[in-house]
Amino acid sequence: MSSAGISIGLEDPRRADIRRLIAEADAMMKALYPAESNHLVDVDALAGPDAVFLAARRDEALLGSIALRIIAPSHGEMKRLFVQRDARGIGLGRRLVEALEEAARLRHIDRISLETGIKQPEAIRLYRACGYQECPPFGGYQNDPLSLFMTRRL
Repeated sequence: MSSAGISIGLEDPRRADIRRLIAEADAMMKALYPAESNHLVDVDALAGPDAVFLAARRDEALLGSIALRIIAPSHGEMKRLFVQRDARGIGLGRRLVEALEEAARLRHIDRISLETGIKQPEAIRLYRACGYQECPPFGGYQNDPLSLFMTRRL
């Protein structure tokens, strides 16, 4: 698959196809980590006034998504980066991160933090390649041996 013809834009995470994508991501996380190490956010929270939800599509086909939750003035948390298996390897994850960072800047967010699991080396490589660096737990997170916390100033 090539990256040609893919658009990324604001969408409502409550759409049926997005709910299916989020359920797929949840199933993957639940297979990798115990419940206490899963920090999943539901679609209603992603549709709230303190969130931005972006989806990547080719024509009408949903390929991936990413979200930002505002957790403090000028500080957002990246959530729900997920790319469908057949759309991986074409740079879509990076494009989603870049689109989210641009949406954050427009909302005067100058720092984005994230929590990811240590059993996701591809995600960790992507975040590092995008300039995210390890940091202590933020917001309401606690130390967890299965979590990696990262942040980046925009």
